[in-house]
Amino acid sequence: MIVFLLPSSDYDPTEAGVPWAALRDAGVHVRFATPDGRTALADPRLTDRGFSWLSPWLMTREGPLAAYRRMTEDPLFQAPLSYAEVDHDTLTGLFVPGGHAPGMRTMLENTRAQRLVAHAMVNDLPVGAVCHGVLLAARAKDPATGLSVLHGKRTTALTRSLELTAWNLTRFWLGDYYRTYRRTVQSEVLAALADPSDFVSGPPLPRRDTARRPRRGFTVQDGNYVSARWPGDCHRLAMQYLALVQDRRSRAGDSGRPRH
Repeated sequence: MIVFLLPSSDYDPTEAGVPWAALRDAGVHVRFATPDGRTALADPRLTDRGFSWLSPWLMTREGPLAAYRRMTEDPLFQAPLSYAEVDHDTLTGLFVPGGHAPGMRTMLENTRAQRLVAHAMVNDLPVGAVCHGVLLAARAKDPATGLSVLHGKRTTALTRSLELTAWNLTRFWLGDYYRTYRRTVQSEVLAALADPSDFVSGPPLPRRDTARRPRRGFTVQDGNYVSARWPGDCHRLAMQYLALVQDRRSRAGDSGRPRH
């Protein structure tokens, strides 16, 4: 089974909804896991509350929001596993969306979530991560080496430029809403890599991709691991992650459903 790791709240709806919809529409069986097995909703500011005059730029776009709303109606979304209940033996892939509001810490700092990512990476299962989701991978340790599972991998993540631009636009009235930690995501991910050149920032002026133009987005793939920077990359990320899952299914005869 493919598992989407979610925090208790505050993840980005595009970064979960768009990849989920791509998998679901392709017939892939997707489960969800949260810290305590309770249903987890996305950041309400991104879905409903908005950002005043900045809403056209910062809120979730109509198409991805529809995908997220559809995801929340899925019975499997409404009955998530807890991290502790995810069975390593039936896990066939892992996807980690990002987000920046405080609820994200319930996933990023959770040792069970970190171990699940480590298991998936060490066993070469398809793993997708975007934005702060890459930070969870950076914190996941390979039990054989004690190093991050990203050590020796090429990756991208939320860039320093994207993170600080959003923070500077909103900090005078939202404070540190856009700063999950004082250290930027890019800085912490870089520290986990074997070589700084393994972090790939992508074009300095990012363009949002769409369902019709997924290649506008930017991703970095290294083996069965694919990463992206922000919601504007998620149609491309969904396309590539689905390809990894389908390739594994074709090679292993795996339907994507748990084996009994």
